[in-house]
Amino acid sequence: MAFIAPLLTRIYSFYSGTTLRITLSLSHAGMCDMGISMSRSSLERLQFDNVALRKLPQDMSTEHGVRQVRSACFSKVQPTPVKNPRFVAVSGPALALLGLDAEDVLKDQLGPEYLSGSKVMPGSEPAAHCYCGHQFGQFAGQLGDGAACYLGEVKAPADQNPELLHENPTRRWEIQVKGAGLTPYSRQADGRKVLRSSIREFLCSEAVFALGVPTTRAGSVVTSDSRVMRDIAYDGNPRMERCSIVLRISPSFIRFGSFEIFKRADEFTGRQGPSYGHDEIRTQMLHYVIETFYPEIHQSHSDIMERNTAFFREVD
Repeated sequence: MAFIAPLLTRIYSFYSGTTLRITLSLSHAGMCDMGISMSRSSLERLQFDNVALRKLPQDMSTEHGVRQVRSACFSKVQPTPVKNPRFVAVSGPALALLGLDAEDVLKDQLGPEYLSGSKVMPGSEPAAHCYCGHQFGQFAGQLGDGAACYLGEVKAPADQNPELLHENPTRRWEIQVKGAGLTPYSRQADGRKVLRSSIREFLCSEAVFALGVPTTRAGSVVTSDSRVMRDIAYDGNPRMERCSIVLRISPSFIRFGSFEIFKRADEFTGRQGPSYGHDEIRTQMLHYVIETFYPEIHQSHSDIMERNTAFFREVD
């Protein structure tokens, strides 16, 4: 699969002294440009327009730990910083969706901090999305972003190729960091991802896109000196692995499960969505999705019932 080769040129193995020096030299080059260019890097100049947080209800609780989140589609969170974050991989084409140049990002002294969630970019509003779903064939109730963190929605460059916006009428790209620490939806997990799974997601995301399949894009992988325990071979012999974070890019991370937070008690498990009975929020979310991602349907039907029917026919 020849399309993977260009991606591999951007993967720097921190296990190898030689390739580690390549990464460090790029960072050193960025340090030579102090002053205004450092205070306003390309990442700091990203134009955020976080519409989802303005139009959908947020859980503003500061309560720590895992909990059921009711009457909200998002929870405000703060990503947990990692020690000594550094780039392992970047995808130039994916970063270009945000108007970013891969070389500029690699040279940015604060780039690994921003793209690991260790430092919050200007305009970013970190949050975790509440959704439900099925696991092992049964309705599991509340799931949510247990390891991912919404950073915000970035306006696409004015000259972005229309082909790239074919599935994205909003002209905004939602970005999130996966592996950025605990959220109210982490359950028994630690909110972290490790290097092997992060590289796997990075390569598979970009490879699937290269095959012409609409998918979430992967902009970067950042690793760190922070570590978590994982049973790699599932043989009862866990060991410490490096915490690593993937930057994910998509028109939206709202999904079918986002609407299942309103699900009534499941007939098999008895579990229900945490916002069951809050029909006003369900209507609010439905209106947001149609208006934002199906503007032609929104504009073609003044009658709400007709509009909703047209939407369900479209997604059926």
